[in-house]
Amino acid sequence: MSRKHPVIVVTGSSGAGTSTVKKALESIFHRQNISSVVIEGDSFHRYNRAEMQQKMAEAGNAGVRLSHFGEQANRFERLQQLFRTYGETGGGQRRFYLHDDDEARRHGERLGMACVAGDFTPWEEIEPGTDLLFYEGLHGLVKTAEVDMTRYVDLKLGVVPVVNLEWIQKIHRDSAERGYSQHEVVDSILRRMPDYVKYITPQFSETDINFQRVATVDTSNPFIARDIPTLDESFVVIRFRKPDIRNTDFTNLLSMVSGAFMSRRNTIVVPGGKMGMAMEIILTPIISDLMQRRND
Repeated sequence: MSRKHPVIVVTGSSGAGTSTVKKALESIFHRQNISSVVIEGDSFHRYNRAEMQQKMAEAGNAGVRLSHFGEQANRFERLQQLFRTYGETGGGQRRFYLHDDDEARRHGERLGMACVAGDFTPWEEIEPGTDLLFYEGLHGLVKTAEVDMTRYVDLKLGVVPVVNLEWIQKIHRDSAERGYSQHEVVDSILRRMPDYVKYITPQFSETDINFQRVATVDTSNPFIARDIPTLDESFVVIRFRKPDIRNTDFTNLLSMVSGAFMSRRNTIVVPGGKMGMAMEIILTPIISDLMQRRND
């Protein structure tokens, strides 16, 4: 952990709501004139798209399950090295995963080289002079026999829906955007489950603050759900690892967010539509404190 070069991690799977917390943090950074370097978790996968498909096929033929959730498909050691180096020096190396042709074109123009969707850009040095590092992805708080990301993180945030809601989001996304059949999506869920239990779930016990979305409609059979429950059809359970984290004012939060209530001494529940607002109210003084300590 570092006073001069803080590291903030938002860990959570695709569709969990990480984009909402990212937007809230970016709003705070803008208001407080904070210069951040953003690190995307996808950029620390071990294989590009074509390589991963080949590795998964080979693993399947050998009776082994390989997924993006697991250690074998990721560069955990390199991500930990980035957190440590940034905390010590404000520097480090990063790269970008190119999700589509538009990202490939933009980075190709920036780098002056040909880039292809599904591949990575070359490793490059982080620009100097940033105030903090902001990571968003699957593995920001992973602990294994070889690595422990949590040692180098100053603020640990988790964003996760209840598991049936997560499955509904994955089924709809993979079917609508990627053209997968329901059978293929279910097979993907089953293939990833051991790695999900081993590497993803334990991270949410490490978070300083955890945001869990819970639907208020029936999600008991995610495989027949016709649509994804909206934020307004949800509550967000906000759990604080330490109730007094950075002097969070619970009374003020309850008064400012209509419909919010406390379910435990360290847990606040807010309407799903108020998720972004609640995040900004909670995180603004915490970020301010990190910046104040940095300048002391």
